[in-house]
Amino acid sequence: MKHIRVGDFIIGNEERKAINEVLDNGKISEGKKVKEFEKIFSNFVGTKYSIVLNSGTSALIAGITALIYNNNIDIKKRPYVITTPLTYIATSNAIVLTGLKPIYIDVDINTFLITPENIKKHLDEISNPNEYSFILPVHLMGYPCDMDEINKIAKYYNLLVLEDSSQAHGTFYKERKTGSMSNLSTFSFYIAHNIQAGEMGAITTDEYEIVRLIRKLKANGRMCDCPICKRAEGKCPRLAAYKGEDDFDPRFTHEFIGYNFKTMEFQAALGITQVKKVDWIINKRYENVKVLNERLNKYKNVLQLPKLDETVSYMAYPIVINDPVKISRKKLRKELEKHGIETRPLFGCIPTQQPAYNYLKEEYQGKLPNAEYLGMNAFYIGCHQYLENEDLGYIEDVFDNLLGHLI
Repeated sequence: MKHIRVGDFIIGNEERKAINEVLDNGKISEGKKVKEFEKIFSNFVGTKYSIVLNSGTSALIAGITALIYNNNIDIKKRPYVITTPLTYIATSNAIVLTGLKPIYIDVDINTFLITPENIKKHLDEISNPNEYSFILPVHLMGYPCDMDEINKIAKYYNLLVLEDSSQAHGTFYKERKTGSMSNLSTFSFYIAHNIQAGEMGAITTDEYEIVRLIRKLKANGRMCDCPICKRAEGKCPRLAAYKGEDDFDPRFTHEFIGYNFKTMEFQAALGITQVKKVDWIINKRYENVKVLNERLNKYKNVLQLPKLDETVSYMAYPIVINDPVKISRKKLRKELEKHGIETRPLFGCIPTQQPAYNYLKEEYQGKLPNAEYLGMNAFYIGCHQYLENEDLGYIEDVFDNLLGHLI
């Protein structure tokens, strides 16, 4: 029996060499590899800057915090953030942990994304849109949100926009890559994502002051904002500018209440190897989605298969059950797993299906029909770059065995 993972990561010669370079250098905390990754990743996304953190969740928390500080947002007067109810819970957690309140807008049943129409409808209907501070769209499963229209709405209502691009490395939206069309964007390099590093995150932006703030915030709010410490070289700009008599050290002088979100050289080194072959990764995933669509198209009456689009960088292969009476997601997933095909549910509708947000359940029950349906009836399997034709054929055979009677 084969084992088809949702995501995979093969350690080859390039990856081993990259790790050995870190070990040989003798410095494993943030240094040259982190700085190198930041440069090549900003070039890849198409922004002036990127900054690395230890996870995508950390990137969200630090990014929101930096936007609050940089724009002098009074979160007591403007506490609300428009976002999606259907995504990994880290997005909502980051909103809540920074003192803000998520407002959930229903998604499109086919793309799983919040739509400009639903956002505008909500803002037009409420009595005081001035209480809102952000729109936080998520490019889910690689599909891009309609950023032109979202940005127009944000401009009209004087809102900031933060893209969560954790699942869309390399996806294009009208000739621009996701992560380059807002005040800032966050990325995750978790093991199943298109660019992998195990555990690491990044923020991309064109605003240098945002970068300076995040460098401080991710190091417990210290005054330092250099990419690599220049103190040992005698070139520390903070020390040079200091005119006082105290034994001043900017590394241990803190101007913000921040976090420890720094990363290590190992993750950045692995990330560099993946960015260098990202075109192959994206193309291979696209081809795998194309082949799976062709092979599983026979089940289009009972399963909604992913939309095929050359501009999408697919994180996984999402499937929606069209008729839960005919097919039980729980039973189908259980049988797929029994045959070695790893699966994941499509996250669940956060305010109505995630226990951590039970306090919102009554408020949102029945108001997010698409997100609730997808949360109960959508799941995904792998389409990663290490799957070969033999693996895709095996997936088809298993689906035929389980669903052939429904054709």
